[in-house]
Amino acid sequence: MDERGWPGELRADVPSLQIPEAGPSHRSRARPSQAGARQGQSTASPSSSESLTSRRRKAVSSERLSPSAPAVHRALVFAITDRRGDIDEATVYALVALRAEVDSIAVVGGLSPEGLERAEQIADDVYSFGVPGEVGATVAWSAAADRLDFGRFDEVIFTGDQWLGPVGPFPALLDRMTRSEAALWSMTDRSHDNGDGQAAVVPSPEWIVVRPLRLPWRMWADFLSQKRAWTELGEAIAGWLSDLALTWEAAFPGARYNSTDPAFFRAVDLVNGGCPIVVRRIFTSFPPFLDKHAVIGRDVWEAMIARGYPGKIALSSLARSVAPKDLHANLGLHSTLFHDGLIYDEGRPFRVVVIAHIFYPDMTDEILDLAERLPGECTLVVTTPDRARAEEIERTVSLRWPRDRIDVRVVESNNGRDQSAFLIGCRDILLSGEFDIVVKLHSKKTPQDGFNVGRHFKQQQFLNLLASEGYAANVLGLFQREPGLGLAFPPTIHFGYPTLGRGWWSNKPGYERLSRELGIRVPVDEITPLAPYGSMFFARPEALRLLVEHNWNYQDFGGAEAYRDGGLAHVLERVPVYAAAELGYHSRTIATPEYMAVSHTSLEFNLDQMSATIPGDVLNQIRLVKGMGFTGTGTIVDFARMYVSLNHPHRNRTFARAVDSLKRWRQALRRINPWAGAT
Repeated sequence: MDERGWPGELRADVPSLQIPEAGPSHRSRARPSQAGARQGQSTASPSSSESLTSRRRKAVSSERLSPSAPAVHRALVFAITDRRGDIDEATVYALVALRAEVDSIAVVGGLSPEGLERAEQIADDVYSFGVPGEVGATVAWSAAADRLDFGRFDEVIFTGDQWLGPVGPFPALLDRMTRSEAALWSMTDRSHDNGDGQAAVVPSPEWIVVRPLRLPWRMWADFLSQKRAWTELGEAIAGWLSDLALTWEAAFPGARYNSTDPAFFRAVDLVNGGCPIVVRRIFTSFPPFLDKHAVIGRDVWEAMIARGYPGKIALSSLARSVAPKDLHANLGLHSTLFHDGLIYDEGRPFRVVVIAHIFYPDMTDEILDLAERLPGECTLVVTTPDRARAEEIERTVSLRWPRDRIDVRVVESNNGRDQSAFLIGCRDILLSGEFDIVVKLHSKKTPQDGFNVGRHFKQQQFLNLLASEGYAANVLGLFQREPGLGLAFPPTIHFGYPTLGRGWWSNKPGYERLSRELGIRVPVDEITPLAPYGSMFFARPEALRLLVEHNWNYQDFGGAEAYRDGGLAHVLERVPVYAAAELGYHSRTIATPEYMAVSHTSLEFNLDQMSATIPGDVLNQIRLVKGMGFTGTGTIVDFARMYVSLNHPHRNRTFARAVDSLKRWRQALRRINPWAGAT
């Protein structure tokens, strides 16, 4: 691992994915779907009355089972549970690897049109039904088992898109497990206390292999048709096989790793021990849960990359499917960069443009000081709201910057300030394809927040972006090493501002409306979004495409009165990470060692103070506090509401109505007697 940045996994080129060419195919369609959107996962498999798209690539004939074929004949049933119904590059990578090990592949689930098209390129059979994201794996498996007779195969693998891989060779594992006499085998197992002090060990359902010669196919299909919940499937399988006097086995049992769930708690050891898959839940779980159990997602990631896994495709998949703040925490997507410039490869220079909105001409020299720290020749574009400012800026810039790389623009309006100047005034530059990296800056004073707070906010932005020549080179080096890196920006501001815990402020409704308009479907951060607060960042122009291509106009932003929380400019401050993630780009925060020295110690002290009166570890503290709800100002009504929320949550609405009635009664009483209720 390179101490100056991200481990070396993303420096390697991603191998090209060779998708097998589909053979002759035909399609049969049931009548169009009448199903509407439903909440939760579907528990009903498709019947003759439901929508089902069935496409068959080619029949698996006796030719596929000829003596020249592998000695063990396998089929694969692969469930798509992706919330979009897509088959992304990470899933393609897994399916292509498995294609070499099986005679037939069936892809099944709620597929989008794009997912359906891609599935046809890889699979022999494709079954699409239900609403994308609402068809669970067990329902998908049941649908496939009902329609396909895989009883003639030696093994049938039931799995899906709940894991990343392969991070190790499948053949070695499959060959080893052929020596097992079990009727069913899983990749790993889980164990829990069964109530009498004994550990009940059950298969982990991410990877289940059935052997029809030992476990009749129709019996297995009937078992799947009972549509058990995913969390109960392993226990149900173990109990069912026990009743049939049949055995099962785990390829990587928890007993070997002294773990109740080795796929989750001992993932690094599994990867190093030859397990070819890594479960996605390591990277998608609630970060405090990982904290409680000291599961470090970044350690798992490094182990995967060390074994040759192409990190770019997995990061792209995770960026589109995990809330950005969660992914940022689970993968440790932060770089504390030094001032030595050692990450940057001067032999592969970027075409860089600095776009700076300068409202305060007296800050022009300060902006130029920052821009001059970038390596190589950069283009400078300055936007400003009027001609007088432009002339003053031009006089300063012309003395310090090559004239052929200067563009000073007067924007039509200052509505939206730096946001509109960037998205409207520089739209042509961002869409031109002439630049690899854009650095967005603006003259920042923040006089309304007081001298100390305003000065720190400016320094927190400027110095964590362009602290020195070596530091600026290292930021660009991150983009060289990580082809999927979309944005890099300073950490969330917290000195002088209560941003943590309320980073959305009143901007979340506006973001939700705008994201629908822009087609952004990335999961939304619950509390404080991962965002470039201060609106300054490094970015690939392509990562901003959804924002830049939109047809904005200055009237959208409103006048000076609209520049506040809830206004478009403040909403847009929170959009770039989501817009980039929708296109498969991840984001990371960057900072100098000097800033992290004061930031980390401050945050650690503050967390220590806040945790002092709350019992339990961090996970239980968060559950307790969130269970109580908003604390208010500590009135008796606030305490009563917190008590009800924590101990009788089903009565929250009743309590809220009672409080509203009490407020109306007190207001009416005050109208009659203004002194009523006074203290």
